[in-house]
Amino acid sequence: MGGCSYSDSADKAARFMMNGNQRKVPLVFLQDVSGFMVGSKAEQGGIIKDGAKMVNAVSNSVVPKIVVIVGGSFGAGHYAMCGKAYDPRFVFAWPTARYAVMSGDSAASTLVEIKIKQLERSGKKLSEEEKKELYESVKQTYDEQTDPRYGAARLWIDKIIDPVETREAIVQALEAAALNPDVAEFKVGVLQT
Repeated sequence: MGGCSYSDSADKAARFMMNGNQRKVPLVFLQDVSGFMVGSKAEQGGIIKDGAKMVNAVSNSVVPKIVVIVGGSFGAGHYAMCGKAYDPRFVFAWPTARYAVMSGDSAASTLVEIKIKQLERSGKKLSEEEKKELYESVKQTYDEQTDPRYGAARLWIDKIIDPVETREAIVQALEAAALNPDVAEFKVGVLQT
């Protein structure tokens, strides 16, 4: 069961990525993240600043980046852990991985709540059975789309690997990345610490 990224872990990850870039060491991301911690305590603890620092570090990384999705990969945590938008050289996933903006449960809860409010504004009221039916329909759709085969079919994932093949896949990806040794200068821009 993956977890949330907290302020201290986001800060540590950002520093690690910056060190790897300064030393021209490729980065390997093992993703099992549900997102960043939310709430007033997390905000007071600096999660916004440290999460932004982590996103800054990954978005400005110039070294080869390799991603292995081993569990869930959701929300802003997905992006901060080198989601597809941040140009990883390779994205691998275990068959049991889940990959989306939100998990099926979270998406269904949010979308059903929005739909119920839309219907109520137009004067309609759903029964508990209709709400449950709508929830299950949305959840089923999301669960199908979080399957790594769905992502691989759309070229979001390069290969679905057996967990025992993880080391071999990473080694092959690093060997392929080494064939292009030219790495640009690392510049992070403005970064608050």
